[in-house]
This record gives sequence, structure tokens and C-alpha cells, in this order.
Amino acid sequence: MFPAPSDIHRATPPPATAEPEPGPAAPVTPAGTSPDRTRTAAAPAKKRDAFFDNAKYLAIVLVAVAHAWEPVMDGSRTARALYMVVYTFHMPAFIIVSGYFSRSFDPTPARVKRLVTGVVVPYVLFETAYSLFRRYAGGEPDGPISLLDPLFLTWFLIALFIWRMTTPIWRNLRHPLPVALTIAALASVCPSIGDDLDLQRVLQLLPFFVLGVVLKPEHFALVRTRRMRLLAVPAFAGALAFAYWAAPRMQLGWFYRSDSAQEMGAPWWSGVVMTLLMFGCALVLTAAFLAWVPGRPTWFTALGAGTICGYLLHGFLIRGAEYVGLFDENAWLSGPTGLVVVSVTAAVAVTLLCSPPVRRVMRFATEPEMDWAFRRSPAKS
Repeated sequence: MFPAPSDIHRATPPPATAEPEPGPAAPVTPAGTSPDRTRTAAAPAKKRDAFFDNAKYLAIVLVAVAHAWEPVMDGSRTARALYMVVYTFHMPAFIIVSGYFSRSFDPTPARVKRLVTGVVVPYVLFETAYSLFRRYAGGEPDGPISLLDPLFLTWFLIALFIWRMTTPIWRNLRHPLPVALTIAALASVCPSIGDDLDLQRVLQLLPFFVLGVVLKPEHFALVRTRRMRLLAVPAFAGALAFAYWAAPRMQLGWFYRSDSAQEMGAPWWSGVVMTLLMFGCALVLTAAFLAWVPGRPTWFTALGAGTICGYLLHGFLIRGAEYVGLFDENAWLSGPTGLVVVSVTAAVAVTLLCSPPVRRVMRFATEPEMDWAFRRSPAKS
């Protein structure tokens, strides 16, 4: 999903205003004051932080590559081990960053509108689109269209909606992370939660969002040092070695977090143990990943603003390739050369899908204005 950060970022924490947050309407120009003078006196516009845009782009590349590995990794222990390592941290990293930028969320009209237009509407549109794609391209003419059962990757949108709506709660709790971990552990031993809105995954991944909410800029500065970059190398090497050993022994369901321990045929107490272990492993690898994310603008920094398009659209390519039998008819894709080809193809495809032209074309679905659906905020006297 993600050239080394400049040393100037070692001691300089990322600004808290790394990404613009929705705010109140622009102030009215006072009588007798020229617009130019008002703009000069106003505070400068908030700038995006290259570090976070870089992190989001690199994370979404890993998401797409891992999805592309799924149909071709059977029979390859190395591919399965790489898949396990990537799945340990790629979504946790993305969720932590999402939580970090949600930490100021409150139910003001502007932010509620942005939540609806940027999360709820895309969820409805893409959940319907993926259901129709499965029905007419995937050979399932009776495939249901249900907004309660997220299909493929749309679960993240409904999860983000739920997490963000609960942000004020986490900001006001004295110990939010232990509470979130307790909820995640309890969810992992409750098969009765069911599949509606993918709540099992929403609850099991909740601690990563809460962690992002409580993090401060100085916490990210801690991982952006030369020492952490050096430590990241043995961390990933150790993770790969362990994953290679565990590949034929460990169920992938622990990484998906979409089922309880009992549903995976494991004793109930293993859900609690694995929740804590997986959380710790994800934190270590996320820190190692972020340590190597460039802090300065790069050729892909601008693509970080379009990750929602890359995330939502790349699934059509993966599913489409499966529906036409591309992976079944080309067994060589499961070999070392094939895995490289699949990885590069997925990385290039999601990069193009994150590009500004695609973002502009897809704005009607991912960032609709929808002013007609919301009341106009009353002007302040």
C-alpha cells in the first residue's frame, strides 16, 4: 500500500491540520472591507501533509496487491506468508490514519453532510454496483442486493460510518483504547453477532480506529526517525520468517476478523488471545511501515487524495478477472513469475484509479455535493 523520509522529519511532528476538515461556511466580508483585504487577514488555508497522503497511497497499493494474490496464492507457501504479513497491517494502518483524521468529528451540519456524502452515499452506490456486477457478470442471476450484507470491500465504508459516529464517545472516555479492545475481544467470542453490516469485523477492528483518534502528531513523529527505520527491517524480516512457518498451520480468518473464534472451529478463549496478539503484531508492523513512508512530497503524494477511488474501483478488476476465468486458465500465475506479474499489474491499476482524472470522473459517486438534500445552515448575525 506504500525514497525514505527526509531526516528533517525526525524532530518535526506532522501538523495537526494535515488534512482539511469540514468547517463552517466562509465568513461574510465585513461592510467597508475589501475582499482582498479580508483574505489577507484571514488565516492561511490548511495544507495537506505529504506524509499522510503518501501513507494512504502506499497502503491502498498493498490492499490491491493482497486482493490480487488471493486467487493465485494457493500452493505457494511463500505467497501465503507474504499475504499474511501484508494482511496483518495494511488495513490497520489505513484505519489508524482514518481515525486520526476523524478525531475532531462532531455532529455539526457540515460534518454530518460530509459523512453522508463521502461515506453513506458511496456505500449505497457501490454496494448496489457490486451486487449487480456479481449478478450479471459473475453468473449469479439470483444474487441478492442487500444493503445490510456488505459485499467484498464495501464493508469498510459502513465500518467508517459507525466508527466516526462514535468518535465523540471515544474522545470523552478516560481509557478509550482498553474499552475498544475489550469490545473487540468480546465480539471475537460472540458468534450470535451475525453478518448484518459486517458488525463482527467492525467491532474487531474498532481498536485501530480508536487508537487513531487518541494519537497526536508527536506520536507519528516517534516512528519517523532513522532509528525506527533501522528497526523496521528486522521487524519485517522476523514477521516474514514467522509467517512462513505459520502459513500451513494458521487460518486466514484471524486476519479477516469477520468471524468469531467458534465459527472458525477454535475454542472460545482463543478469540480473546488472538485479538490481543493480532493487535500487538499489527501495531509493530504498522509502525515499521510508517517508519519507511516518505515525509516529503513525491510523485505519488497527490494520489493519496484519491485512495477512495482506488479502493472502491479495484475490486471490479479483481472480481472481473475471476469471473472471466483469468486465474483458472493461466496456472503459471501461481508461480514466482506470475506472482510478480499479478503484483505489478495490481499496483499499476490501483495507481491509475487513484489519479486525479479518475477522481474527477467518479466524484458524482465518491464525493457528491448533494446540496439539494440538506438544509442550508442559518446565517449568523
